Amino acid sequence: MRNPHLQTIIGNYLRRPPFRGETVADTVEVDPADGSQVMCHCNWQAESVRAQRLTVILVHGLEGSSESRYIRGIASRAWDAGCNVVRMNMRNCGDTDHLTPTLYHSGLSADVGAVVRHYAAKFRLERVGLVGYSMGGNLVLKLAGEWGSDPPLSAVATVCPAVDLAAGSDALHEPGNRIYEWHFLRGLMRRYRRKAALYPQVYGSDKVGPIRSLRQFDNDIVARHCGFRDADDYYYRAASARVVDKIAVPTLILRAVDDPFVRMTSETRAKLLSNPNVLLVETPHGGHCAYLSRDRGEDIHWAEASVVRYLTRHAHAQEPTCGTHGS
Repeated sequence: MRNPHLQTIIGNYLRRPPFRGETVADTVEVDPADGSQVMCHCNWQAESVRAQRLTVILVHGLEGSSESRYIRGIASRAWDAGCNVVRMNMRNCGDTDHLTPTLYHSGLSADVGAVVRHYAAKFRLERVGLVGYSMGGNLVLKLAGEWGSDPPLSAVATVCPAVDLAAGSDALHEPGNRIYEWHFLRGLMRRYRRKAALYPQVYGSDKVGPIRSLRQFDNDIVARHCGFRDADDYYYRAASARVVDKIAVPTLILRAVDDPFVRMTSETRAKLLSNPNVLLVETPHGGHCAYLSRDRGEDIHWAEASVVRYLTRHAHAQEPTCGTHGS
């Protein structure tokens, strides 16, 4: 399927294998200053092997959640490969607006770090692998650059990560991508109105007119409430592109050249190619986070299978079942 828009749309709605395993819902505090929490849905292997198994923490994209089809699909594969699985919701996502007075944005890599530290301490985890899609990819790459080789981080994998935020925001406003931009804006504005109703003392005095672009939303709402000067300041400070040269663990980046709206600058690409810890895989086709292959059945979702194989091989999991799935 060489049309990137068809790939993107069909890849999102195509069925994934059913998820097996008992899921535990758990809230994790990510900011003691204001009590912000995120909701995680966890699947843990048997207690006797839990600490030694690779724990895969999955981070969704913009306006996604732990229930997004691609997150549930890769969670199923990682679980079947013998790994612990944590499906993390970003702040407010997955109907969790009540767990934080703040908005969420692309710079909150510390939230992912808080989740890693929480479960590492709770279960004495030896190895953690991070997976991020699109906006979630920016978050996990940013954390990897900030942490370097700090344990228990062992490996990272991303699918179509939004590493250059300004370029991606501008691409969404192109005529051919306006349908995606309006989709995101509708969700973001609904969420913003819910936050205003829940926390009128924070957002009640806002006078926000019609929002016509993602850049305008980031400039008028995100920057105002999240400590940035404006959209440009936000895009610069929140972009993982600034720190990818400092990544020090095995990292896979899957990038589709025909992705409709996630763009990568030549400077960022050069940084990634010069980092020996990063494997940048660029394909001519794949759309946005779709990567539908010619294989039948569950293997049609090539990116999900590839990410699990990469993580289980490069995180050096000791258990023989972890790393054999799809080999």
